[in-house]
Amino acid sequence: MTMFSVVLLLILLLSANSLSSRNVGNRREAISKAVAFGAAGLLIQVQPSLAAEGAAPTTAELDRIRLGYKQITYLLDNFEQETTTCRENGGECKRDAEPIRRVLGLRSTTDPLFQIEKVFDKVKNMDVDIDLEEFFGAIEDYNSAMTISNSMAFISQFAEYNPGGGKDSVLKYLEESKKAVLLAQSSLKKIMANLDLKEM
Repeated sequence: MTMFSVVLLLILLLSANSLSSRNVGNRREAISKAVAFGAAGLLIQVQPSLAAEGAAPTTAELDRIRLGYKQITYLLDNFEQETTTCRENGGECKRDAEPIRRVLGLRSTTDPLFQIEKVFDKVKNMDVDIDLEEFFGAIEDYNSAMTISNSMAFISQFAEYNPGGGKDSVLKYLEESKKAVLLAQSSLKKIMANLDLKEM
């Protein structure tokens, strides 16, 4: 039986009881109590979902930030190597922007930084003393850098074949993407510092 059905049954029973005593005041009081009981029951049912929505990030989720930072740092330290692919047996090599998009969590649901903004949003539910203004400012900077880097990386993949383009154009957009990744790394480091997260 649903909570609504229970409330309706209580109202009918209590109303009938009050009517039999021909006391309108008691009837109104009984109905009010029944409605209050139902509201309390509904509140109890809703509270668990609200608690879940207000949950703090788990250790595993926070570790995603640390791992994402580690992968970004590795990419920047080995940028040319990581963004260059060569055909087998000494074939032609070309620059590839996909590793950039991968470390920023834009390629797969298994990437550490995939939809990391959801983890950032949970931080407000943590019982820690942080400067929220600085923290969320760093998040905005990270999101902006990620968007720019992704755009430049995407353009670089077609720059060679665009009118007036060529390999130089590919390198140009890759470098612009790299600059944005550096900003993303810096912002992520600030976020980690605010959360007292150590580098991996």
